[in-house]
Amino acid sequence: MRFDQTALDDPSLLDPGEIARILETDLENGLSGSQASHRLLQDGPNELRAAPPIPRWRRILAQFQDPLIYLLFGAIAIALAAWLIDGRNGWPVDALVIGVIVVLNGLLGYAQEAKARNAAAALSRMTAVTSAVLRDGQLQRVPSAQLVRGDLLVLSEGDAVGADARIVQSASLRVQEASLTGESEAVLKDAATLPSTVPLGDRLGMVFKGTAVVQGTGHAIVTATGMASQMGAIAKMLDSTKEESTPLQKEVARIGRMLGIAVVVIALVVVATVFIVFEVRTAADIINVLLLGVSLAVAAVPEGLPAILSVVLALGVQRMAKRKAIVKNLSSVETLGSASVICTDKTGTLTRSEMTIERLITASGTAHVTGAGYAPQGSVQVDGAELEDEAHRAEAILVLSGGSLAGNAQLQQMPDGSWTILGDPTEAAFLVAERKLGVHERRLQRFDRIGEIPFTSDRKMMSTIEVDSENDNERVLVSKGAPDVLLERCTRTRVGMKVVPLDGTLRQRILADVDTLTDAALRTLAVAYRPLREDESADPERAEDIERDLIFAGTVGIIDPPREEAAQAIADAHRAGIRVIMITGDHPRTAARIASDLGIVKPGAVALTGMELDQLDEPGFAEAVRTTSVFARVAPAHKLRIVDALQADGNVVAMTGDGVNDAPALKSADIGVAMGIAGTEVTKEAARMILANDNFATIVHAVREGRAIFDNIRKFLRYLLSSNMGEVLTVFLGVVLAGVIGLTGTDASGAVVLPLLATQILWINLITDSGPALAMGVDPETDDVMARKPRPPNEQVIDGRMWVWVMQIGAVMAVVTLLTLDMYLPGGLIEGSHDLDNARTAAFTTLVFAQLFNCLNARSENISAFRHMFMNPWLWGAITVSVALQVAVVQVGFLNVAFGTVPLAPEQWLVCVAMASAVLWFEEVRKFFARSMRG
Repeated sequence: MRFDQTALDDPSLLDPGEIARILETDLENGLSGSQASHRLLQDGPNELRAAPPIPRWRRILAQFQDPLIYLLFGAIAIALAAWLIDGRNGWPVDALVIGVIVVLNGLLGYAQEAKARNAAAALSRMTAVTSAVLRDGQLQRVPSAQLVRGDLLVLSEGDAVGADARIVQSASLRVQEASLTGESEAVLKDAATLPSTVPLGDRLGMVFKGTAVVQGTGHAIVTATGMASQMGAIAKMLDSTKEESTPLQKEVARIGRMLGIAVVVIALVVVATVFIVFEVRTAADIINVLLLGVSLAVAAVPEGLPAILSVVLALGVQRMAKRKAIVKNLSSVETLGSASVICTDKTGTLTRSEMTIERLITASGTAHVTGAGYAPQGSVQVDGAELEDEAHRAEAILVLSGGSLAGNAQLQQMPDGSWTILGDPTEAAFLVAERKLGVHERRLQRFDRIGEIPFTSDRKMMSTIEVDSENDNERVLVSKGAPDVLLERCTRTRVGMKVVPLDGTLRQRILADVDTLTDAALRTLAVAYRPLREDESADPERAEDIERDLIFAGTVGIIDPPREEAAQAIADAHRAGIRVIMITGDHPRTAARIASDLGIVKPGAVALTGMELDQLDEPGFAEAVRTTSVFARVAPAHKLRIVDALQADGNVVAMTGDGVNDAPALKSADIGVAMGIAGTEVTKEAARMILANDNFATIVHAVREGRAIFDNIRKFLRYLLSSNMGEVLTVFLGVVLAGVIGLTGTDASGAVVLPLLATQILWINLITDSGPALAMGVDPETDDVMARKPRPPNEQVIDGRMWVWVMQIGAVMAVVTLLTLDMYLPGGLIEGSHDLDNARTAAFTTLVFAQLFNCLNARSENISAFRHMFMNPWLWGAITVSVALQVAVVQVGFLNVAFGTVPLAPEQWLVCVAMASAVLWFEEVRKFFARSMRG
């Protein structure tokens, strides 16, 4: 089916009915499912056109577009030149081996990049924006990408508008269109048809893709999707923007450039030293020296570092998603590890968002209701024992069953055994408490509702009219509401099984009871009733006539109980040096009570209110934010000011939010955290992280995960840099100290003799870099990351202490490798009796094993490698594969030819392992003294 697009160029000029006719949609029921599917196939998804996908072959080629890879290509050319000069004898082994290594590195880089790309795509699908539509007369929420022309959008506060649409009906509908028009004020929309074309900002009968509903409700017919929308028109005018690198990626790139320059200099020095130390006479010698220099320059820089970094971050983000913390971009992982303040809402985040009756006060005294949440597990107790006093129990039944009657909530048990509610949470609290008393079945059988006087904000109460089947079908009015409002309508009160006049003394006692509950930060509700006379009308329209002369039954204290795991999470945050601040719109006493129960503040602390904040000047406001950890009755604007004040003090701030008006604070915070359940689409878009379970403990877990990921990045950086430094120093010192270790004079022809061949250096990088480094990127937490203060945001990933460590370990690797070489060569410091090929193979193997031992060192700066040694099976798998490949290179004949190796005897393998393990023992001694000095 094709639409008359010309007629829809400006839908604001057409009546909604006319648009419905053109788009063949029903204004009551929307499109049918088949219509929507057909149009989606016809028009394509409702998405802005992104850059065309890069073909696989181009992604593969991109792996070879790197200066270091160009150096390898140069090494291949040099090796081929040497083979040609040598008379093309045999196969050009060096060139073939380097070529194979280049291809393997490229394919490995492509695989790592693909894994990171797939992880990012999966997270993108998890955070996709949805829209409410009517299809087949049913309200559905579908991904906004599946909206089609003719869909009937159902708009409400907090929704992100998924497509351009013509308003059909609206009620106080206001839309924030700053992203499209630049207008800062929200625009009040209506369904009126315009007489002529006006600018976008004045098209009051339209809503546009990419804008946000901040107030009210409405229905609208989708008129344009994807690139046909107004947002799409803007997208067509924009060039594709380059994705900004994260601070961590920028630092790694800087380190790579710095290392590249340093190593090229070192390679030139090594080449110059070789020319000075050895008699370089033949063209083959010159080419071998040049080949060594190029190989050394390439091997000394961890060229796979960016790909490994992306994969590690992507895998960490996926792990967070499994724990209900959906991080929308990889860069936020870095910030999480630095969070020093978490500003959190109360309801649903620190609390269960399940209103629970905690106390019940009647004429006979106070009863406590045990158990929390909607699961009816608990009992009604007095002084720690089950309520058994007949009079007191009768009063409790009257209050809890009366409160259940005067409400419309429903309590349901799900198939998995959990409990959920439909309706108002406060009303549901009566249903749960009534079940704990065990009288709900009798109430259901006894009473039948025949009328209702609904709750309004002006009345602050509601009533129902019930027929009592156990009392000659007597009609009973049951009321529930604010105690002070209800008490004004009462003239009597229930005491045990009797009804007595409500005199001044009893009235004062009830008010005192209400104050007691309020002082305990409990929300109070009262219940009253009275039988209706036969001559009294039960018409709900005559509320004033019948909601009088009531019998007061009692008062309950209700609280949204803290989440059990929140207190431990807050304790963990405090232990990690993270300050937790509660910011809520709730009553100050309630906020202070919950904050105290959870350990955010000490008992007796008070909350600062939004009104009090407004009375402070800027220095006073900054000081209040610095010293206060509970803010109550605050507006969204206060949240933004609090975030700004904290950041001005040098804090890295995480801020939670769920409402539309929270979006500015979330966007301003270093880590905006949106509620996945209660949060609006607008807040989810503004946030960097979404809590799928709205649970504060998930934030703290995400911070722990962020710190662990950052630690793992430092682990594999320590490992890669120190291992590559070991290769550089081995070749450099081997050339400089050639006479000392007996390396000169081993070739009777006088040819250049090097401690390692170029192909051997490249092989070391291939088998020891990517696999073990990736495995360390998913290393379980070895240090207690929550036992230290937050990392300063300006702290470098590779600091001076790490550089010292890198140099130390590199030097140890070089020393043990050269000693092994000297051990098997004639002459030198240690007299040996083997030929050069055998000695070089042993040294080559020692350096490989030293780097694999270094995997265990790099997992922690201070903790022994023998603690948590087998926690990471991936690391041991990578080590095992690397060892197997090294054994093959040494023991398999055709690989001997390719890499210039010879088989080693069993005792030589043992010597190589023993010498390589010196790296581990050296580091264990250093860690021991470091721990001793720390005390």
